Amino acid sequence: MQLTRPPAPHLQPFVRQLWASAPDGTPTERPGAREHVLPTGGMHLVFRLSGPPLKLFGHTGDAQGQTVGYAIVGGARAAFYLRDVSVATCSVGAQLQPGAARALLGAPEDALAGQHTPLDAVWGERLTADALERLHEAGDPALQLQVFEALLTQRLAAALRAGLHGLHPAVAATLGPLTHQNPSIAALVAHTGYSHRRFIALFRGAIGLGPKEYARVMRFDRALALAADPDRAWTDIALDAGYSDQAHLSREFSALAGMSPQAWRQAGATSPRHVPAAGQIRSRR
Repeated sequence: MQLTRPPAPHLQPFVRQLWASAPDGTPTERPGAREHVLPTGGMHLVFRLSGPPLKLFGHTGDAQGQTVGYAIVGGARAAFYLRDVSVATCSVGAQLQPGAARALLGAPEDALAGQHTPLDAVWGERLTADALERLHEAGDPALQLQVFEALLTQRLAAALRAGLHGLHPAVAATLGPLTHQNPSIAALVAHTGYSHRRFIALFRGAIGLGPKEYARVMRFDRALALAADPDRAWTDIALDAGYSDQAHLSREFSALAGMSPQAWRQAGATSPRHVPAAGQIRSRR
């Protein structure tokens, strides 16, 4: 079971989406099960409220993995990661808007990008433990979302009192073209009036990725959206998403998803960005 909803209006400039999930019935263990989590270009804040702590793997041959914890910041990244999904867990989380990390986490995006960071490293142990306790006490996923939203509201209020705000206007002006088109980065930078070096620093500090990396993930995002139609040909998907041809799409898909477009489509995943790892893939047909 998963509940997903937008946050209250005052949080929407900083939080894109809230969600809470819980397994239906008694969780079934699947020893060794892993999944590829595909990049979104954004940051995530997640609290695990049951089961084991989050465990990640550096590559498919990594048998030991790395345990991160129960309260985690997932930084912006430009490639997939592997996580353990051997036990279904109860979780509550948020997908953050670009530029929200300073206000809600107290750290710039580029300091958290490309990795998973235990939340107590940025919030401190006391605040993190208190947040976990309050979420556990809420019990019901809908109530957990309310408690989580209240926690984020408190963090935002404190940040605004300290004079912290959202995106730099020059960065904000470029996100639309980078998300929906394949613009020239040089032309975008020239339009801002900043030097190339200064703009790249502003963008990376606010987003966690450079503009070229971000544009690459957004183009991949467009391909995933188009590929939701199982009858749509990959050649058409490639051209409509902004790739030069199908071969270009296949190379990028393998780099960002860790599998070919055909393997992704055959995985039978319930979510386009949470895909069973090799050896666990099942056919849709």
